[in-house]
Amino acid sequence: MIPENQKVKFAILGAGHIGKRHAEMVRRDPEAELVAMVDVRSMEACAATDFNVPFFVTLDELLASGIEFDVLNVCTPNGLHAEQALAGLENKKHVVVEKPMGLTKDQCEKVIFKSLQQSKHVFCVMQNRYSPPSEWIKNLIESGTLGDIFMVQLNCYWNRDERYYKAGGWKGTKDLDGGTLFTQFSHFIDIMYWLFGDIDHIQGKFADFTHKDSTDFEDSGFVSFDFVNGGMGCINYSTAVADRNLESSMTIIGRNGSVKIGGQYMNEVEVCNIPGYEMPELAPTNPGNDYGAYKGSAANHHYVITNVIDTLKGRTSATTNALEGLKVVEIIERIYKVRNEQLNLQ
Repeated sequence: MIPENQKVKFAILGAGHIGKRHAEMVRRDPEAELVAMVDVRSMEACAATDFNVPFFVTLDELLASGIEFDVLNVCTPNGLHAEQALAGLENKKHVVVEKPMGLTKDQCEKVIFKSLQQSKHVFCVMQNRYSPPSEWIKNLIESGTLGDIFMVQLNCYWNRDERYYKAGGWKGTKDLDGGTLFTQFSHFIDIMYWLFGDIDHIQGKFADFTHKDSTDFEDSGFVSFDFVNGGMGCINYSTAVADRNLESSMTIIGRNGSVKIGGQYMNEVEVCNIPGYEMPELAPTNPGNDYGAYKGSAANHHYVITNVIDTLKGRTSATTNALEGLKVVEIIERIYKVRNEQLNLQ
């Protein structure tokens, strides 16, 4: 445990959009200290000179430097997350790992085993849990207000075009990106798992409408399943939407009423039809992460950093623990097994 009067020292691995966001949130927190950043590109190429901390080309360089730190934030391409988390744990650092935790259940299990072996925390970044509609619906489900859950529909219709998939980059590759569900929509699968638990009897239909020249995998899918805890659900997703994101929404049909959370980022309660229930006024949702030509999920990373600090100082527990991170990966892996069998992908 880190003493109350001591700042938690962070090193950021990966200085792209999300890595710099982590660094900025660390810099703003009075109980945190940013001590180093790492990227294969130069500090100038990453537009990270403003952070004014030692900058390294590899994690090995950082670890050999003697700079002391408590937490390694892994903000690199998806396919590197598990091995870099393992390296951090091996060197007795707590780890914050961006989604997804890995690209296979096997990778995630190795990370969990190492964290237990080293008695270090692994925090998985699923920042959509912090949005006011997510917190509200979690309370609604857990309190039993909706009663038995009959149906859940998750719709994720986003734009990812040539502005996003640049030639020579890691996005769209099988080994480093992993797939649309890993990179774009794992946050929403996490919310679904967080609310309703595990799924089985997965069926799906998949297509690649507009990304045949830019990605190694599908851009769209209809996936249906049963919840182990009762009820049935589906995920309908696409990155083939023209020009801009269309929506991220969740519709829930329960015995006692119906709810729909919608908007571009599941940031608005569009329907709350529960007889005898009065909808509370929710705090505004943070805007989506802005990457210029395209938008991402809600910019809630400051909550992640605060949760890491509070956990390491013994005040609370991790909002998204490593086992939950593994379950999201495992659910996607099972969906993609159905896809692979249909499309003969290996």
